[in-house]
Amino acid sequence: MHLTKQEEQMLEGEYGWASQVSMKILVRLGDLFGATKLIPVESAHISGVSYKHLGDASIDFLKELAKEGGRARIIATLNPSSFDPDYLLKRYKKERVDQQQRVIGLFRKMLVQPTLTCTPYYLQEPKMGTHLAWSESSAVVYANSVLRSWTNREGGPSALAAALVGKTPNYGMHQPENRRPNIAVKIDATLRNEADFGSLGILLGKQLGEKIPAFVELSGSVNDLKQLSAALASSGMIAMFHARMDKSGKGEKLETISVEPNDLKETAEGLRTTSAQPELVFFGCPHCSVNELEKVAETIKGNKIKKGTELWVCTSRYIKEKARDHVAVIERAGGHVLCDTCVLTTWVKDLGIEAVMTNSAKTAFYAPTLNDVDVALAPMRQCIRVACGN
Repeated sequence: MHLTKQEEQMLEGEYGWASQVSMKILVRLGDLFGATKLIPVESAHISGVSYKHLGDASIDFLKELAKEGGRARIIATLNPSSFDPDYLLKRYKKERVDQQQRVIGLFRKMLVQPTLTCTPYYLQEPKMGTHLAWSESSAVVYANSVLRSWTNREGGPSALAAALVGKTPNYGMHQPENRRPNIAVKIDATLRNEADFGSLGILLGKQLGEKIPAFVELSGSVNDLKQLSAALASSGMIAMFHARMDKSGKGEKLETISVEPNDLKETAEGLRTTSAQPELVFFGCPHCSVNELEKVAETIKGNKIKKGTELWVCTSRYIKEKARDHVAVIERAGGHVLCDTCVLTTWVKDLGIEAVMTNSAKTAFYAPTLNDVDVALAPMRQCIRVACGN
């Protein structure tokens, strides 16, 4: 891989240990995937922030990077942590809270913004065609497909390395030829709600692996496409999709697969592991938009969460502030609007929760393994009816 003079100096340690380690990560990654050079990136989004997933060994590595002068050279943001600053913080042991705060403090020392959200595009939407180094899988698919930015599916360490260097290897989704669709998808089913879009993503992720689908025609809101993006990345390694096939007649004819109504039904049923009454009804994976908070508030207004059930709505601090009126409605009903965290990044089992109902196919896919809880997938309105005992 060709390196500039400055990049070579970084690799040789002339810019310090933190830059040297970061360059070693990026060069090794570039060599592995056949990149010929590094390219500048506009921003990096770093996963592996939750203490639940990190553990103590990773903290030592972050400590050394911060100690040896590791500082972000570009906009750098963080994925969710293990708790919010109010509600859950009070329910966990001090040891866990201290370690999580230590992690965030180390990132902050490296000039990484403690955004603690999986939807960084709500804080600052990247421009079309800009190169990024993002490691949150749902945001990667959304950025490539909906925002038309360019990013590979980075790991947490490589995204952090990109933040400290300001560059990433030029391969994969950074190259136009690798963004072309290689399979067509015809949907012969009605996508009625966000849970259906999530089920579609889980189905196609399992079937397509790393292929890039082009839908013959796909209509949905940006919130629906966000759920599709998250689910595609959960069950497969898909990095982007095209919402509509190019009908100009140019390009090669693609193999076409069809999605039937029964396919979606079987996928949703396959995600269900319980019919028991949930102790937790959850929205916000990926983190909710203002519009989603508005829909929750409109649906729950005038109702109360029934005793023995919790309702969590996870979002970023930025969105919570913008949606204060909707947040007030949700909290008056007995719900909790949480920031900085997510069901998948916290210890819900330790809170006495055995069953979760959610409108997120990503949560339904991962929670039985990551949280050791049972799940049921349902549209938002149905989830709220259950939470309120209606």
